Amino acid sequence: MTEARVDGRVQRGNHTRALIVARAVDIASVEGLGSLSLGRLSAELNISKSGVFGLFGSKEELQIATIDAATRIYVDTVVTPVLDLSPGLAKVWRLCLSWLDYSRGRVFPGGCFFYAVAAEYDAQPGRVRDVIVALSARWDRLVRRVIEEARTGGEIAGEVETAQLAFELIAFMETANSLSVLNDDIAVYDRARAAIRTILRCSATDPALVPE
Repeated sequence: MTEARVDGRVQRGNHTRALIVARAVDIASVEGLGSLSLGRLSAELNISKSGVFGLFGSKEELQIATIDAATRIYVDTVVTPVLDLSPGLAKVWRLCLSWLDYSRGRVFPGGCFFYAVAAEYDAQPGRVRDVIVALSARWDRLVRRVIEEARTGGEIAGEVETAQLAFELIAFMETANSLSVLNDDIAVYDRARAAIRTILRCSATDPALVPE
């Protein structure tokens, strides 16, 4: 009986934590991680402030938990659907489209969660910034990896620099996100898509390898 009560408390705690973090993700994507507070979430979700504090302990822990939750959503939405595709330019193309669809579909209300929080913390040293930097590097490595796989398979020309191509692809994606959010304009995603297709075809050993 005691174990059942403990398990019940754990389940309720996990459920409450999930509710808090889900709301925190939505707030942070629009207003930034700095706007999060234990008191605000307590009031919005009608949970005691002591209960929220007991689950997170500090604002920084809440921010880290929010980033972790956003990362899981990002991976499930952008990365996982593409990982099992065969290596090649088609996979590079699909990864870029997956990212554009994620931003355009407003999986997070404020557009790309990580673009928003990176701009917020890029000049603020500390643990939160360190986590964001590590996640940015992780994304860059993934883009480089799928490009390098395509090169190894003979689909990308040997003179094309992997790091440079990854930089340009990410720049097109992030620019579309930024301008779309700023100007409330979804047409920029079509422009980004066209630019990405052009640069991939220019990088390809055979432009026909890049799907329409």
